Amino acid sequence: MAWFLLVLTITLIVLVPVNIYIARKVRKFKCIEKIKDKKIKFIVSYIFLLITLIFLWWNATNANIIVLHFFFILLLGEFIYNIVCMIKKRMDFKYGQEIVFSICLVFTAVYLGIAYYIAHHVVETHYEVVANKDLGVDKFRIVQVTDSHVGATMTGDDFYNYMTEINKTNPDIVVVTGDFVDDDTSYENFIRSCEGLGALKTNYGVYFVFGNHDKGYFNNRTYGEKEIREELAKNNVFILEDDGLNIVGNIYLLGRQDRSVRTRKPIMELMEGIDDNYYVIDLNHQPNDYENEKNANVDLVISGHTHGGQVFPLMIIDRMIGANNQIYGMESRDDTTFIVSSGIGDWAVKFRTGTIAEYVVIDIKNK
Repeated sequence: MAWFLLVLTITLIVLVPVNIYIARKVRKFKCIEKIKDKKIKFIVSYIFLLITLIFLWWNATNANIIVLHFFFILLLGEFIYNIVCMIKKRMDFKYGQEIVFSICLVFTAVYLGIAYYIAHHVVETHYEVVANKDLGVDKFRIVQVTDSHVGATMTGDDFYNYMTEINKTNPDIVVVTGDFVDDDTSYENFIRSCEGLGALKTNYGVYFVFGNHDKGYFNNRTYGEKEIREELAKNNVFILEDDGLNIVGNIYLLGRQDRSVRTRKPIMELMEGIDDNYYVIDLNHQPNDYENEKNANVDLVISGHTHGGQVFPLMIIDRMIGANNQIYGMESRDDTTFIVSSGIGDWAVKFRTGTIAEYVVIDIKNK
């Protein structure tokens, strides 16, 4: 509901003030001023509004992103243009406004075109972690897949192909840290993606924790939590919900329920009874419990959820309001290492600016 209201609010802002501003700029173009027929001039001036409406019909969320990007790039372009006019001591240059408008429009198209490409092309990101405990094995490789939101930027077949690619990394385990599917994930894409997880070749298994989107918000899918559990089990994927197991040697894998689950157990409670000699890996979809996880002496925490901030400047806003303990990358707090992936896919947004689409390879080594 909150997301719907946010999209609706932004849409109204885009439809009214933003388009009025752009229309007024267009009406001042010298080529438009020459049009004598007021009706034609009005239609031409508000052609951008028509384009916006077409975009909104196509996809409201991404239409807002496109229009707002152009609006702010246009404001920046006009600011630079006004500075140049002041320096040159001129009020305007011939066709200056038209040139600025065109440059900003082309720049927006190229900028978002690159962002669209980045969102739809997955790369491998590699981290090395040195354990402060004896692992009981020489080294241990984890591949993390998170936030696929299958159906947004990839089909079930795409997801299956990425799992085939992950097999080439020779993982000891693969962990799926939430938001595997979304409200808009079709049944066919869901089944094919589960088959992709079933096709993974690991030494010690594939493990799954639920994210805030997996169980659905709007109950508009033809399958639910029950079918997700059954299909994952059919493909030999182990679901961890506030429980864990000893994988191999001294390596212990712990999977937490999502932060949105009210009955989720505190990390201190989950760590009770776990041998202090174990190297504990905590799968936690949302990176929001760092201080408690550090105090509980968890060794490695692996998360997703943030999408790396998704689009600029959301990552800056996220840091300012403290929505998450970390947006992206690896950091250490005392003896606990935290890794947040930007995710292999996207949800409603089909663009990535300032972040990448990735799966993560983590090599843990004895010190």
